[in-house]
Amino acid sequence: MNTRYLLQSMYDRLSAFFGPCNWWPGETPFEVMVGAILTQNTNWKNVERAIANLKKDGLLTLAAMSALSREQLAEYIRPAGYYNIKAERLRNFFALINEKWDGDLDRFLCQPATLLREELLSVKGIGPETADSMILYAAGKPIFVVDAYTHRILSRHEIIDESYDYHMIQELFTDNLEEDSALFNEYHALIVQAGKEFCKKTRPVCAGCPLSGLNGIDCPDQDGIIM
Repeated sequence: MNTRYLLQSMYDRLSAFFGPCNWWPGETPFEVMVGAILTQNTNWKNVERAIANLKKDGLLTLAAMSALSREQLAEYIRPAGYYNIKAERLRNFFALINEKWDGDLDRFLCQPATLLREELLSVKGIGPETADSMILYAAGKPIFVVDAYTHRILSRHEIIDESYDYHMIQELFTDNLEEDSALFNEYHALIVQAGKEFCKKTRPVCAGCPLSGLNGIDCPDQDGIIM
């Protein structure tokens, strides 16, 4: 099977199984961008608790969070884990918007995706996955977000091999799918859902997986171990 067919088939199967995912949760682009930094190395429930702390005191704006000291900010986002590191990363991000863009987040997000990505990656603590999440979910620009679930699912179904890096996997999707932010948004959300429920890191749940048989790959072991 060719790659384009496999990727479309994967999307169709996941979409039929899970239905619309409507990801990413966030009332404003700024909230999405804060969440993208907070979700590094933690689960979303912890991020929700940190976001709730900020909302409770009316602090979920660029101006309000920029005015907090690093110690104050760290305390508010404590539930997200690695709170001192993440506080510093948030402050680095705020400094970019405040110093280069005079605090105008909308103007910053209006840039072409390539320039937006370049600036985000210049911020200490923001890597490709975080930057691309911001571009796709906050700016609404068509860029495919790759994560550990993406690599795991594609490699287990022999669409890629273990040598594929972030850029190579991203290129695989962008070269074979229509360049559409809504499609990229939904596809990434579906992959995350499949990774959480079925294609787990150590003991995948193969029974009932909507991707069973994709590319001729099955999981014959009933205990769920990839053979």
